Amino acid sequence: MPVIHTHVSVNTNREQREALKTAYGKAISAVPGKSEGWLMCPFEDNMPIYFGGEDGKPAAYVEVNVFGSSVPRESWEELTRQIDAALEDVLGIASNRVYIRYTATTDWGWSGRNF
Repeated sequence: MPVIHTHVSVNTNREQREALKTAYGKAISAVPGKSEGWLMCPFEDNMPIYFGGEDGKPAAYVEVNVFGSSVPRESWEELTRQIDAALEDVLGIASNRVYIRYTATTDWGWSGRNF
């Protein structure tokens, strides 16, 4: 039950969102037991994002949430590498203008119940 929620300061189109969704679908397999089959990818674009006190360059904030009690650090490292690469390739957002927040939780609801 992973979610990769992407907030970007630039405009996106359907083709770009599809490209990011595809890249994220491949990237999520870096987390043991996770796959694209359960991946949710909400996108928010055209958000004012100040980074380092200024908003003149494209920036992104990405939240990655997974069901579980812990994730190996190397999995998060690989996800960072792949998410950064996708954002730079698809939207032209430099990796030094991206923050990614990771959360693993044992509390996850779906289909009227909790896992």
